[in-house]
Amino acid sequence: MRALRQMQSLYESMGGEEEIRRLVETFYDIVETDPEAKELHLLHLRGHGVAHSRIEQFNFLSGFLGGPQYYVQKYGHAHLREMHAHVPIGRKERDLWLACMTKAIAKVGLGSQTADRLMRHFTRAAEGCRNQD
Repeated sequence: MRALRQMQSLYESMGGEEEIRRLVETFYDIVETDPEAKELHLLHLRGHGVAHSRIEQFNFLSGFLGGPQYYVQKYGHAHLREMHAHVPIGRKERDLWLACMTKAIAKVGLGSQTADRLMRHFTRAAEGCRNQD
């Protein structure tokens, strides 16, 4: 049984589409309301806005975590660094994004093993988006 759990995608481990959507909504609720996330919120407002980000982060994470490739179907790629090239992302912004995601994961109540796996994936991805020192 343990080997079966290790083979599950994060998409499956989280509970599929509904739980990924809940994580994304919780994350952006934090971005929009937490005073510590103000800078991150302002960065999102420079682009297409938070409503757009909610949709596209769900589309991206679905495929990134092993589920349907909604983002790729829509845009033809899922290159994180390219998607974020217009946004100045340094260590501070990376760490702020990760802090907000950590809060969101805690709020939705994912199990510790799934939460740890998710944060390892998100940490690598966030570092890959960094385009400034």
